[in-house]
Amino acid sequence: MVRAHKLAATPPMEAKLVDLLPSKAGWQFEPKWDGFRAIASRSGNVVELMSKSGKSLARYFPEIVAALAATAERQFVIDGELILPIGDMLSFAALQARLHPAESRICKLARETPAQFMMFDCLAIGADEILARPLTERRAAIERFHAAEGGGTLLLSPITYDPGGAAGWLARSGGALDGVVAKSLDQPYMAGERAMLKVKQHRTADCVVGGFRRSKNSGDVASLLLGLYDDAGLLNHVGFTSALGNEDKRQLTSRLEALVAPPGFTGKAPGGPSRWNGGRENEWYPLKAELVIEVSYDQVTGERFRHGTAIVRWRPDKAPHQCRMEQLEHALRPSELSEIL
Repeated sequence: MVRAHKLAATPPMEAKLVDLLPSKAGWQFEPKWDGFRAIASRSGNVVELMSKSGKSLARYFPEIVAALAATAERQFVIDGELILPIGDMLSFAALQARLHPAESRICKLARETPAQFMMFDCLAIGADEILARPLTERRAAIERFHAAEGGGTLLLSPITYDPGGAAGWLARSGGALDGVVAKSLDQPYMAGERAMLKVKQHRTADCVVGGFRRSKNSGDVASLLLGLYDDAGLLNHVGFTSALGNEDKRQLTSRLEALVAPPGFTGKAPGGPSRWNGGRENEWYPLKAELVIEVSYDQVTGERFRHGTAIVRWRPDKAPHQCRMEQLEHALRPSELSEIL
């Protein structure tokens, strides 16, 4: 008999980053979705959404809970991704906005910008606990569940068994697809283990260095603050890079100091005190808009790089005004991705 209430706390199977997808037969390939990973479960009248960290997400996504509670099947545990399309993009920022203490605010957002649950694996269905079965059987189970219960809220992630086709997803998406995940067809669900393979999209952008921060110890440069121009001609802060391992930091610091001049960023500027730095001012130095650097990044949230970037190369051949916001590639919504998958 399935123990859905206990399986709901199962740590999701993870993926390890690789450079290339496996080329031999025996693998299933799926898009990597840009959202919140979650284990969705129902045991009778009890519905739960558990995050990777083991915390409940149910109160933040009432529309997903309602869709799961409305299914004819009353026992299941499903692995998937909470996603939230805004226009033609998946918005990670909109997902983050749901993590709000006020129930009234959450309900308002759920009505105005409803989320979706992208299903891609099944741990239990009905009276059967199937996480020990091979992926082929688990995929068949989630396909049957989706055929019976799916709709605008409960979606099924597409798959292919062709590695060339999976590589083509990345090429045809223009960088908007975050990556591809590979799963062995004969493998059981290995909870909490990095048993899947993941190839991430390589995105780059040419950015203006609009400022920098210093190391507290040496006084040399610790990070470069990156900017892109918008349609109004304003230079907006879009992220940073602190991956300066191959740089001569003393020489780079001298180069930057010669360009120090306000305002640096003329649009959105780096933040000051915040809850992340204990309310302290995180001092930065504005620069003349003369230096251009190409960086690689993984994801975009709103109009910023979600994480730190890596330096690809300096671009003395590129004019700063050519570094524009249009370079930022957002994740496409499922309906848009369906055209390339």
